[in-house]
Amino acid sequence: MRKRAEFGILALAAIFFLMFTVIGLNYYRLSQGGGALPAQTSQAVVELSAGETQGTIFDREMRPLTNSSVRYRAVIAPSLLKEDMSSYVQDREELRRRLIEGKPFVIDCKEVTPESDAVTVFQIPERYPKEETAPHVIGYLSEEKGVSGLEFAYDRLLREGDTSNTVTYSADGFGQILAGDGKSVHRSSKAQTGVVTTLDKDLQQICHEEGLAIGKGAIVLSEVGTGDILALCSFPEFRRDDIAAALSDNDSPLIHRALYAYSVGSAFKLVTACEALSEGVGGFVSNCTGSADISGQIFSCHRSDGHGQQDLSQAMINSCNTYFIELSRLLDTVKLRELAFSLGFGRETHLCSGMTGSAGVLPTVEQLMIPAELANFSFGQGKLTATPLQVNQLTAAIAGNGQLTLLRLIRGITLDGKSVANEKSPQRSQVIAPDMADELRQLMIHTVSDNDSSNARSDVITVGAKTSTAQTGRFDENGEELCNAWITGFFPAYSPRYVLTVLVEDGGYGNDSAAPIFRRIAERTSGL
Repeated sequence: MRKRAEFGILALAAIFFLMFTVIGLNYYRLSQGGGALPAQTSQAVVELSAGETQGTIFDREMRPLTNSSVRYRAVIAPSLLKEDMSSYVQDREELRRRLIEGKPFVIDCKEVTPESDAVTVFQIPERYPKEETAPHVIGYLSEEKGVSGLEFAYDRLLREGDTSNTVTYSADGFGQILAGDGKSVHRSSKAQTGVVTTLDKDLQQICHEEGLAIGKGAIVLSEVGTGDILALCSFPEFRRDDIAAALSDNDSPLIHRALYAYSVGSAFKLVTACEALSEGVGGFVSNCTGSADISGQIFSCHRSDGHGQQDLSQAMINSCNTYFIELSRLLDTVKLRELAFSLGFGRETHLCSGMTGSAGVLPTVEQLMIPAELANFSFGQGKLTATPLQVNQLTAAIAGNGQLTLLRLIRGITLDGKSVANEKSPQRSQVIAPDMADELRQLMIHTVSDNDSSNARSDVITVGAKTSTAQTGRFDENGEELCNAWITGFFPAYSPRYVLTVLVEDGGYGNDSAAPIFRRIAERTSGL
């Protein structure tokens, strides 16, 4: 019995030894790649992202305003790497550290980096250039969502869909990356999708550079006949990487000042002159003594001793307030206001979702029946306010033979980065008779050419323009009233192609602050 029991124990031990031997041999064979793992551990997937690609905001010539530069990123699998990568990466110390870790990783690299089974190189668009010229138009993101500008208006188009740039590896049960068919690469084509604006990248750059002289204000440059906004700037600008600083800045750089309504001043004299021509009283002559008494309220001209006898052309050149006050008393007040409304005053300017210019304030007929209100209205003061967009659109109607063309910022969208879809034709309406528009153009041309002190005059290009010095009712620490400086005009003078409006908030005299900027932009634009 004892021998039989000992034999049974030995047999059982032999069976266990054989079982463990088979299991050990099987695991050894699997570790050498000679067989498949059980289903739950046979294969793993390792995915690495080199970054996201968002849709692009283009200018009118399909040049990118965003995604205009790229960074190169390499996805590297150390276990498959055979070549020395140290001369191709931006950070050699990071490369050394990541190779020691032994896991697949992503690293910034150079454009010339070669690809292999172990190395995959991606071009990842940089969202914004180092020097951005249109932050208020483009807008900015928060948590990868557009919160202002075109980033907000076209958030879904720019960020939904195929945005990923990834490498997917297959790994064996021990985490070893499989070569050959074990690698899958996905490159996003999202950068070809986007919104096409009317902006001209070169003209936007010019207006941005010249506008940096503006502390607070705006610049609008549009194309005669199409209403296309070629450049749109607001100052001060802001940095997207420091929105907190912009929020605490007393100059409020996040405000898009081209959409904001201000006192207009003398540029509105163009509307009063237009109505006078329409009613046949453009030949009116008045004697400016330096002030006008309207129902007991004294209105002063900027020249205290007066301009003397003035006709319409001389009054426009001299920007004589009392002349236009007296002229307005001859006009049909209802028709004057209707003309202002038809030219865009008192109406919003819609550019895209979340970007709409204020309607400003257009006094009612009842308000204008008060003599003092009509007097103020005649030279652009009182309750009247308007945006740089509205003033630019007025000027474009004069430059465009009396056709008011609604300003537009968006051409359409693109799915391939080459063609534009959903583009709408310019929206035009005849609001001024062509012959009257021609007379107004001549007035604006002579306002510059016949004025030796005009800072808008250029030896390079002819222009027609009107400056404004608009009172604000606000005063500085010395008790001096703050005035907004304006100029609006067109060029070349006798074949207008461009309309340019410059506003310098609290800038004082239009001829001092705004006109030099106008001249430099016109000269640089003429050279393109």
